[in-house]
Amino acid sequence: MANSETGTRTNILSGGEYQVFLNFRGCDIRRGFADTLYHFLDSAQIRIFMDDAEIGAGEIIGDKLMQAINDSKLYIPIFSPRYASSHWCLIELARMMENISISKEDENKKVILPIFYDVEPEELKLKPEEHNLQRPSYHDAILNLEEKKVNQEKKFSTEDVDRWRKALREVDGSKGFKLKDHLG
Repeated sequence: MANSETGTRTNILSGGEYQVFLNFRGCDIRRGFADTLYHFLDSAQIRIFMDDAEIGAGEIIGDKLMQAINDSKLYIPIFSPRYASSHWCLIELARMMENISISKEDENKKVILPIFYDVEPEELKLKPEEHNLQRPSYHDAILNLEEKKVNQEKKFSTEDVDRWRKALREVDGSKGFKLKDHLG
């Protein structure tokens, strides 16, 4: 989605149409932290993809999301309590991690900068024995998605679920920011 501003923006990060792709569970943080981060990055003249700001009515969402991920250099997934209950968040995360793996051999290396918003990095490990009784775990959310059915058939394949689990395990190994450590 090119616009007249794109040519005048500073190329802080090399990459495609977008420099940064924001990935988050909308109902958890869209009207708060995600909007604030988007506007902060935008004011620094960084070209950010955020779904509701970049996808117009009538556009095919999945195609646009995957293209934006492929075109971005920096990925910022914002992990919140209900993040793993969104199959779209997990689909996007899996694509990001695949792109990072592929780009390791390229001079145009892609980078991930996870933010942990009201969750601990350990929650991504998907271990049921570390279940937090105060809220559903990422492990439980993935199991719920795995069991979802449409007309008596599984909605998501075993391969899809395995990709999501692998992506969560891989991002768990990345250095990120625990938001609570940076708030006063």
